Amino acid sequence: MVKEDVDMSQRVLVELEMPEDLEQFALPPGVNQRLHYLLDKQDQGEELTDDEQAEAEGLVDFAELLSLLRLRAQRISQGDHP
Repeated sequence: MVKEDVDMSQRVLVELEMPEDLEQFALPPGVNQRLHYLLDKQDQGEELTDDEQAEAEGLVDFAELLSLLRLRAQRISQGDHP
């Protein structure tokens, strides 16, 4: 079987109603606490399990997405549209 290189990237437009309080674009306190627990555990030299590593990576990715959404919302609210 020959594997062909296929560009699977796609663009998706998502319309969101922007909340007035931009702090809503943040991890909930319990989720943020879990992320910090995992990162602190790793920083102390303890090895994370595969599940913990996957969880930490997913939470970091999610936190970064929320940060990008918050920045975009700030730009829009200041009238600086892309």
